[in-house]
Amino acid sequence: MNRQQPDKLQLLTRSILYALGALMAGLVLMGAVAPAQSAQHTMRLQPVLDELAQRDPEARISVIVQKLTQDNAVEARVAELGGVVTKDLSIINAFAAELPAGQAINLAARPDVRWVSFDGPVQSQIDPGTPVDTSRLANAYIQAIGADRVWNEAPYNQGQGITVAVVDSGVSGHQDVGTRVVARAKFVTGINSMADTYSHGTHVAGLIGGDGSLLSSKYIGVAPRVNFVSIKVNDDAGQALESDVVSALQWVYTNYATYNIRVVNLSLTSTQAQSYHTSPMDAAMEILWLNRIVVVTAAGNSGTAALYPPANDPFVITVGATDDRGTPALGDDEVTPFSAYGTTGDGFAKPDLVAPGKNLISALASGGSYYAKTYPERIVDSNYFRASGTSAAAAVTTGAVALLLAAEPDLTPDQVKYRLMATADKSWPGYDPAKAGAGHLDIYTAVKTTTRDTANTGVAVSHLLTTGPDGVLSQSVQWDSVQWNSVQWNSVQWNSDYWGP
Repeated sequence: MNRQQPDKLQLLTRSILYALGALMAGLVLMGAVAPAQSAQHTMRLQPVLDELAQRDPEARISVIVQKLTQDNAVEARVAELGGVVTKDLSIINAFAAELPAGQAINLAARPDVRWVSFDGPVQSQIDPGTPVDTSRLANAYIQAIGADRVWNEAPYNQGQGITVAVVDSGVSGHQDVGTRVVARAKFVTGINSMADTYSHGTHVAGLIGGDGSLLSSKYIGVAPRVNFVSIKVNDDAGQALESDVVSALQWVYTNYATYNIRVVNLSLTSTQAQSYHTSPMDAAMEILWLNRIVVVTAAGNSGTAALYPPANDPFVITVGATDDRGTPALGDDEVTPFSAYGTTGDGFAKPDLVAPGKNLISALASGGSYYAKTYPERIVDSNYFRASGTSAAAAVTTGAVALLLAAEPDLTPDQVKYRLMATADKSWPGYDPAKAGAGHLDIYTAVKTTTRDTANTGVAVSHLLTTGPDGVLSQSVQWDSVQWNSVQWNSVQWNSDYWGP
C-alpha cells in the first residue's frame, strides 16, 4: 500500500494541529476578510496564518498564494523565503507552496500578491454511523426522491449521456460503477495508485449512479447510466489539502468538454470557516459554475456549527441530510442531527435543500479498504457498505442533477439549482426551512416541471475572481477582458449568457 512521504504527512499533521489549536483558542474565521488593525499585510493574509506565524514562525506550513500578475516573481520570492512551490493552480492564477510560517507575512506584504490562505486539510463528509437493522435499508431513498418513476416512464431517463466528476478518494472497479469510469486523474502527492484505498469515493459513486448489476439491482443508484470521471484527491486515510481539490477542479475545467462533464460532486469540506470571497476552493468552483458545470457539495456534518468551504459558496448546490428511516414515504423523515445548517458569514442561508443521507447502502471499494477494515460490521452483502453523512445526501442530489440534465441538456447550472429548489417537497411533517432550505429533493417533479427561471441572480462572484488590474486569466476564460467594476451583477441574466469558452 502506497502512502505519502513522511515529511508530507508530518506537514499535514502539524497543519491540522495548528488549525485546531487556533480554533480551540476561540479564533472564529467566518468572513475572514477584515484586516487586522495593526498590520497592513493581513489585508491579503488569512488570519489563521498570522496566528500560526506568531505561535511558531519556523514551522513549515502549506499555503495557497493568489497573484495579481502573470509572471513568476512571487514564486521566485517563495524560494528566497526558504519555501518551495508545490502545485500550479492556474485556474485561479495561484500556486501552492510550503514555507516557514513566519514568512507567510512577508509574502502577503508584496504588492503583486492578491491573497495568501492556509492550505488546510479537507475532510470527507460521511460517517459510517452506528449499526442498524439492514433489512430495512435497501435503497428506500430511490423512491423517496422519485427517481424510480423517472426511470420507468418514457423516455426511461437513467442519466445516459451525462458524465459526473467525483472529486474524492477515487472510484474503484466495483462492478456497479467501475465499467463506466471514462477517465481517471490523481492529485495526491506520494501516492502512485489510482485505486480507492479509502472507499469513500466508491460509496459516493454508487449512490450517484451504481447500476446494481452485481446483485440484480438491489443497490441501484440514482442515475444508473451516467459515466464517471474519477479524480483522486484523498490519500489512504481520507486526507487531502485544499490545493489538491483546486488542482482537481482545474483538471475538470481543462477536460470537461472532452468527457462531457456536466456535474461535479464534492462530498467534502474544509476544516476552517472562511468567506467565499477569500476561499480558493470556492473561487475555483465558481469558474466551473460559470462554464455551465453544476457543482454539488455536502453541507457538512457539524450540525449548527460554521459552514465551511465549499458548502458556504452561494452559487453551488449545498445539500443537507435527512433520515428516510428506510421507508419511501416522507411522513417519518427528519433532518439528521449532524446535518450542518445556518447562515454563512456572507449572509447566505444554507443548505439549499436536503436529501436522504442516513444509513444508505452503496458500493464498497474492496475488502482491504479503510472502511472495510475499520468498520467490518457495516459491510453488507460482502461488496457493499452502510454509511451516513451529508456526503451521501450530496451524492444522491448529484445523481438527480444528472437525471435532470439528461432530460434537458441545455439547462444552465442556475436553472438546475432553481428547478431543484422550486420543486423541493415542503409538505413533510419534519420540514424546517432553517435546517432543510427549500425542502426535500423531488427529482420526479423537477423533471416534469418546465420552468427555466434561474437562481443566483444578483449574487456577486468571489472577490478572488474580480479584484486586481487583470482579474483571473484562466486559459480560455479571459477574465481581464471584463470590466468587473462596471458590471451590474443584479442585472445580469445568467440563463441567457453562455459562460463557456
